[in-house]
Amino acid sequence: MNESYPVVSFMGLRFNLANDLAILISCILIFALVFWLARKPTLRPNGRQNVLEYLIDFTNGIVKQAMPGKEGNRFGLFAFVLFLFVWVNNQLGLFLQLDVGGKTWLRSSTADPIITLSLAMMVLVLSHFFGVVFNGTKGYLREYVSPVAFLLPINLIENITNFVTLALRLYGNIYAGEVLLLLIRQLAFSGHGLLGGVSFIGGFAIEVIWQGFSVFIGTIQAYIFVTLSTVYTSEKVISD
Repeated sequence: MNESYPVVSFMGLRFNLANDLAILISCILIFALVFWLARKPTLRPNGRQNVLEYLIDFTNGIVKQAMPGKEGNRFGLFAFVLFLFVWVNNQLGLFLQLDVGGKTWLRSSTADPIITLSLAMMVLVLSHFFGVVFNGTKGYLREYVSPVAFLLPINLIENITNFVTLALRLYGNIYAGEVLLLLIRQLAFSGHGLLGGVSFIGGFAIEVIWQGFSVFIGTIQAYIFVTLSTVYTSEKVISD
């Protein structure tokens, strides 16, 4: 929506401070949450420890669906951290948006394609790396010409499309949600007098409903992102 962001340059690189601030806050929130949930663990978990163990079991379940064998044991923590990071960043812009001096200083970082492409690239690099680790270089390369050699171009294109769709699916859903939220907010403050009161009440009610729906969408998108990341990794790790 024609938003302007604070950008600084360092050694020829441009950094969007809105993204940097959102990621920093997300990391702090995730660390504080996990630290609080993990304090004073007991053999018989109760209360907050149950929440942490449920989250771990939930992300472990995602991994085991794609990699039911011993290979999946190495990716449980990765899926847990990735899910929390994506989920918190998806929700951040719904509740914390900071505009100062005509510039947006805080929003969901996953509403920026650069961030989602970076996350997808991380998944892509790790999947190929562990493909070599688990299967060796020859076994890894063999997958591109399996079962027949002429499938090589198709397998290469599939890697590119997986990378692009993984990133843009997340970006599109979060960005669209924030844009609609901004439009609803503008609608709430668009009227004057009696009409202004009606538009404010109606806009506020719609915004509350949409925020609740966006929390659900953000959760689903975090689940889909982690699930597909695990599936793509399993395709490289588990040889036929």
